Amino acid sequence: MRRSIWLVVPIALACSKPSSDSPPSGGSEAAIAEVLSGLRGSIALTGAPPVRYTLAERMERYKVPGVSIAVYDSGRLVWARGFGVKEAGTTDSVTPTTLFQAASISKPVAATGMLQLVEEGKLALDTAVNRYLKSWQIPENRFTQRSPVTLRRLVSHSAGLTVHGFPGYASTDSVPTVPQILDGIKPANTAPVRVDTFPGEIWRYSGGGTTVMQLVVMDVTGEPFPAVMKRLVLDPIGMRNSTYEQPLPDALRSQAAAGHKEDGTLVPGRWHTYPEMAAAGLWTTPTDLLTWAHEIAEAKAGRSTKVLDQATATEMLTPQKPPMGLGPSLEGSGRAFNFSHGGANNGFRSHVIYFPETGQGAAVMTNGDNGGSLAQEVLYAIAATYQWPEYGPREITEVSLDSAQMARLVGEYGATTPFPVSAKVVRAGSRLQLEVSIAPTMELVFTDSSTAVPSEGGPTIKFVQGRSGVAERLEVAGFKLERKKGS
Repeated sequence: MRRSIWLVVPIALACSKPSSDSPPSGGSEAAIAEVLSGLRGSIALTGAPPVRYTLAERMERYKVPGVSIAVYDSGRLVWARGFGVKEAGTTDSVTPTTLFQAASISKPVAATGMLQLVEEGKLALDTAVNRYLKSWQIPENRFTQRSPVTLRRLVSHSAGLTVHGFPGYASTDSVPTVPQILDGIKPANTAPVRVDTFPGEIWRYSGGGTTVMQLVVMDVTGEPFPAVMKRLVLDPIGMRNSTYEQPLPDALRSQAAAGHKEDGTLVPGRWHTYPEMAAAGLWTTPTDLLTWAHEIAEAKAGRSTKVLDQATATEMLTPQKPPMGLGPSLEGSGRAFNFSHGGANNGFRSHVIYFPETGQGAAVMTNGDNGGSLAQEVLYAIAATYQWPEYGPREITEVSLDSAQMARLVGEYGATTPFPVSAKVVRAGSRLQLEVSIAPTMELVFTDSSTAVPSEGGPTIKFVQGRSGVAERLEVAGFKLERKKGS
């Protein structure tokens, strides 16, 4: 999973209330047309007229060749459609059965299989996972001596493990085994997965931890991970167009979308391979993702036991270390309660969200590195059309900066970890723009003299100023980009 700094905040920013007007019915053409012409950013400026975009406009803006969307309303699939093409420069259209890499959405689906093994008594959520691991062990240290790494902590990202995500392996690369990945041994291209803080104390996203869970499942069952997931989750739920197989089997290649970089060019080899299957390896469709989400909601309500019983599903959707349950990210309460997850692999961006109380939800999958912003805009359009409870753009009041204030922020910034990122703040008329090496240029809207958000939506950007008032660095979504010397 290659993580973009513009995808690190949960896509479900529940801030504004829905309109009181009645929505178009279910899967009607009027409802679909309203969604496709009603894309909007994650912020709305107080007193300003609303800004709306068409899906086609935003696909062009973000250089995303293909999009697949599925929508649930009142507990049923009301429509699923594909837009654009599987690969730029071709005429091979995206359809509802086109396969996309789900990236990190693989995690909550994989957690479902692990939880079924817990129900069968083969695993326990609060037992030290080293008791189950046979082919590899988490190295013990002073942190694990005080508090163990458990499955509960692994799937709620609170086990104290390192390695946020994975870049995958190009078609020309050798692919490592899971133990090699966990020890950071070549041909693995990531650092060793290690415990560097007390398990249970903090929430910190760790694809490395999910990969440990993958190995636990494999060691306990003695089966390849794709086979376990097919048996425990995909087949029972009816996820007919899904597989954890990595690399993707030749028989499915023609059904798959190809990944594209930020500039819209093709990922070499069309996509990367992810042996970190539980963390990033699921190939699927929006319809199948919503089939999974609906099943979890039905299990929690006691209406289905295809994969989990009511008690387990309820625990899965109960906060462990906020914002996480046992796999999904959780938000809201009452009718507005929802569970969700986003995904970012090399060349792919996706998101799924579901409201159990209302039976509403959507999944958006894209084949472009800028597709996270596009998916968010689509979700806000769906939310407005179908009147999702307490879900919509955040309303903010803009603060104008004078020339001297802007001059103190203009400059070049950069960071080297977790991957190289460069940014430039430039003046454009009466506003500032942020030019980033891994994302489209963004016009900034300031909420005070040192805090801004992109005008089209995205994470908050904080400028940290020195005694002279000149910005020394900018902070965004946990990343710190230092001002470059001489800028």
